[in-house]
Amino acid sequence: MPRAPLYSLHPEEILETHTIEDPHSFYARVREEHPVARVAETGVHMVSTWDGIIEVLDRTDDFSANLTGVLVRDDQNQPIPFDLPSTDGTQVIATADEPHHSVHRKLIRPRLSDARINQLEETVRGWTRESIQDWIQDGGGDFAPLAEIVPARAVGLLLGLPDGDVEQHRRWAMMGGEILAGDVNQDSMLNLAMETGKMAEYLRDHLERAMSDPARPEPGHESLLHTLADGVKAEQVTISEATGIAIVMFGAGGESTTSLIGSAVRLLAQDPDLADRLREEPTLIPRFVEEALRLEPPFKFHYRAVRRECELSGFKLVPGDRLMLLWAAANRDPSIFSSPNALQLDRKHPKHHMSFGRGSHFCIGATLARLETRVVIEEILQHTRHFRLDPQSPPVHARSIFVRRLESLPILID
Repeated sequence: MPRAPLYSLHPEEILETHTIEDPHSFYARVREEHPVARVAETGVHMVSTWDGIIEVLDRTDDFSANLTGVLVRDDQNQPIPFDLPSTDGTQVIATADEPHHSVHRKLIRPRLSDARINQLEETVRGWTRESIQDWIQDGGGDFAPLAEIVPARAVGLLLGLPDGDVEQHRRWAMMGGEILAGDVNQDSMLNLAMETGKMAEYLRDHLERAMSDPARPEPGHESLLHTLADGVKAEQVTISEATGIAIVMFGAGGESTTSLIGSAVRLLAQDPDLADRLREEPTLIPRFVEEALRLEPPFKFHYRAVRRECELSGFKLVPGDRLMLLWAAANRDPSIFSSPNALQLDRKHPKHHMSFGRGSHFCIGATLARLETRVVIEEILQHTRHFRLDPQSPPVHARSIFVRRLESLPILID
């Protein structure tokens, strides 16, 4: 039995500019020819088929959700694994295994219920109108910075943080993606770790205030930090775990939704006929959001750590190896989707994709992400008659193997 898959990616292939801008051709080749592919000698293996990812998710005894390490660049700009420290505050929610994962999820799920999130719609709509007003009046411009505003304010509101700190929240929301981008060197990773420490200190300070808040909101109106504070008091989680959960909320609720909003606007800007159809039939916008999610998942993959010696698709894996579960590749798997590269608003099961994960680790903030994106699209379509990409300034994606986020999205409004 071979130690590793037959196909080994060239060390630079995963981070080449054309792969970042158009990862789907790369993923299709890997998926069709080498469903499990090793990234050079890093011990990281890409899993790219729908069925392969489902198998990994089902085999929790073999594969851990813990984030134990990431790819970075060495002094020769080659990818190498970077081991991350593991504490009770780092393995939370998406990166926690059972029984801790269920404890964390049960604690915060009521605050993120569909009913409570839907109550935020008018607030989100007001933020959206405020943020796009000048952009529309000016005839467009770079939409990428605007895509960050609503998600950052939403995360701050949920956590109960001062809205006046939103610019700091926006910066922190993008930091988790930088850590996972694969394009940082070890020195940069250490700097990011230091900045994460500052964010943790800020959040822990607000968490401790919530634990002794004399003006606690009425039940049903408390912030997520109040919920986490209750969990600490009840000894359901440690204060480090509660702080870690708050940190995860920034990236999961901030950068991911920013990425989705940007991708959705780009899809409409490059297809004016589709935008016109959605203006005429706004009830189709939720279906459009699902197709935007499927075609351009905000997070292209998540890691899994190999717990014990085992096999996957006939290849031997050992503890210390890591898997990259390529949601973006599985979302276009032709064995699952007809015309997988086409945006189709009439798919029978529009939510049948992996952009929010699958199973027990399904994204707990999915309802909020869908609401924010739908509202932004509704407001843009309602207040414009035609917009398009700027032919002189093509969109530019963040140089990241992890996040599918537009750093620049110049738009012309006619």
